[in-house]
Amino acid sequence: MSNLTARVLVAVVAIPLIVIACYLGGPYFFLFTTAIIIFAVNEFYYLARSKNIEPSAVVGVVSAGMLNAIVYSSGIAAAFDLLILIIAFVLLWELSRRRAEKVTGTFENAGTTLAGIVYVGLFGSMLTAIRERLGLQSVLPNDKDAGLFIIAILASIWICDSAAYFVGRAFGKHKMSRFVSPNKTWEGGVAGFIFAVATAVTAKYIAIPDLSLKIAVLMGVIVGVLGQAGDFVESMFKRDAGVKDSSNLIPGHGGIFDRFDSLLFSAPFIYLMLKHLG
Repeated sequence: MSNLTARVLVAVVAIPLIVIACYLGGPYFFLFTTAIIIFAVNEFYYLARSKNIEPSAVVGVVSAGMLNAIVYSSGIAAAFDLLILIIAFVLLWELSRRRAEKVTGTFENAGTTLAGIVYVGLFGSMLTAIRERLGLQSVLPNDKDAGLFIIAILASIWICDSAAYFVGRAFGKHKMSRFVSPNKTWEGGVAGFIFAVATAVTAKYIAIPDLSLKIAVLMGVIVGVLGQAGDFVESMFKRDAGVKDSSNLIPGHGGIFDRFDSLLFSAPFIYLMLKHLG
């Protein structure tokens, strides 16, 4: 089976399931975001171990999942309270590991553990906050709109990635970065940005008429700029680790971190945009 065939088959199966989870919300979407967070943070630690760093992977995975669970059950304020406790626990856990070992690597290990918790766990939990409309009732007045808005975010990301890939391959001449992601071009990036905004605006008029045009455009801008930046951020880690994919979990696609890097990076900015500009 070719790589392209595998990618298409996975997409045919996975996309409808993801769309259903987004639309239904509640425990279905919570399980979806929790799965993304748990797998992605574990893959983040895998990249770190490729650099001979020893993060506390179990502590990090459990903490990241707990953040999402607290956002779902008790809200964002409670999650930040938990994060304070998590930071202290990670440092104390690292101290307990070092009682009988040399302390070399403490900065790298503790810092990487916390980075995974915040980057994947906290950022990912903002998807749950958007779907649960935490503090966003004035922007997303009903549950159906919240589900459709999440689907619109995903559609914007997928179409942005596809446009950047195909336009970049056909017309790309100016490399964005030959060190981080040498195959990505400015031509592809601009095309991805345009299609991200166009997709968001189209979703507003077709599926979410109560959503303001301003919010739709801003969501598309965030996806078109920061979503693509999130892809570069993950590529930066992979380049440093010397690996092509964060894992081989998804045939033809790599790992969960590879597939949802743009979504994870965009989520907190979209939430903040909705909360403060909606």
